[in-house]
Amino acid sequence: MITIIDYGIGNLGSVFNMFKKIGAKAKVTSNLSEIEQAEKLLLPGVGAFDKAMTKINEGRLREVLDYKALEQKVPLLGICLGMQLLTESSEEGKIPGLGWIPAKTIAFKKENNLKVPHMGWNEVKVAQECPLVKDLPEEPRFYFVHSYYVQCDHNENVLLKTHYAHNFDSAIWKDNIYGAQFHPEKSHKFGMKLFDNFDKLI
Repeated sequence: MITIIDYGIGNLGSVFNMFKKIGAKAKVTSNLSEIEQAEKLLLPGVGAFDKAMTKINEGRLREVLDYKALEQKVPLLGICLGMQLLTESSEEGKIPGLGWIPAKTIAFKKENNLKVPHMGWNEVKVAQECPLVKDLPEEPRFYFVHSYYVQCDHNENVLLKTHYAHNFDSAIWKDNIYGAQFHPEKSHKFGMKLFDNFDKLI
C-alpha cells in the first residue's frame, strides 16, 4: 500500500488515479497515525518551497516523516516540489528543506531567452541503474513544470539527468529515499512504469 501524504499542497487526485490505473494499492491521507503505519510514502508538492516546508514543520508531520524515512527506512518518493523538499535548501525560500539528500534547489536563470518555468515534455538520461528507473520505455521522457532545479552534491545521488539550458538532476536518491522532478502522473507510459517500479520496491 502506497500512502500519498496530504499536507495541503499537491495534485493528489491525479497521482492517486495513476496508481489506480496501474493496479497499485494507494490511499490519500493527512492522518498522522496512518502515515506512521505506512509501508511506502509518496510526498507530492506544487507551489512555494517555504509554504510547503511550513506545513510539514507544523504539528508532528516532520517528526513522523523523519522517523519513517531515516529510522524505519520505508521507501519514500517525492515528486515535483516534493523532490525539492528532500534537499537542504532552496533559492526560492529561507526555510531549510528536509535535508535527507545532500543537494541544493536552484533557480533557472532567465537569460538567453530561456523560458521559465521549464514546461512540457523532455528527455531523461539514466545516470545509474536503480530499481526505481529499471526498464523504462525506450527514449524515456517525462512532463515537467518547474522554475527551480536540483543539483546534488555527489554523483552517487543522481538517478536521471535532463537538459534545459544546462544539465540538471531530474531524479535523485539516497538509500530508501527517491525524488523525481517531473510529474509521473502526467507522463503516460513513462510515468506508469516509474510508479509501477516504486510500487514494487521492497
